[in-house]
Amino acid sequence: MISLEKPVWLIAAANVFVVVHVIGSYQVYAMPIFDMIETLLVQKMNFKPTFMLRFITRNLYDAFTMMFGICVPFFGGLLGFFGGFAFAPTTYFIPCICWLIIHKPKIWSLSWIVNWVCNHIITKHVIRFNV
Repeated sequence: MISLEKPVWLIAAANVFVVVHVIGSYQVYAMPIFDMIETLLVQKMNFKPTFMLRFITRNLYDAFTMMFGICVPFFGGLLGFFGGFAFAPTTYFIPCICWLIIHKPKIWSLSWIVNWVCNHIITKHVIRFNV
């Protein structure tokens, strides 16, 4: 996207979609951390579980991660590395394995072969492009 200069509307639309995607996915992936912080504050430090506690802790955590991302000059490279290292298995590999475990197709049946082939093909491509 950086090398593109025209059409301007396409670049602007792509940037808007990236911002919307990042905001939504950040909220989903940060939920366990939000829960851990709030549980610690309520159970260990005896805070009352109010809307204000949730609002303040989540905004402070968001501000901290934003400042960390701004202050570390190579954060984009780290993000790409950790994205390929941590999120690739949950996005590509695990669904194929879960399907095989849940549905238990016969070994060497068409669905069994297709899932294993997809899993191995995806594994080779993701590892080759992310590492």
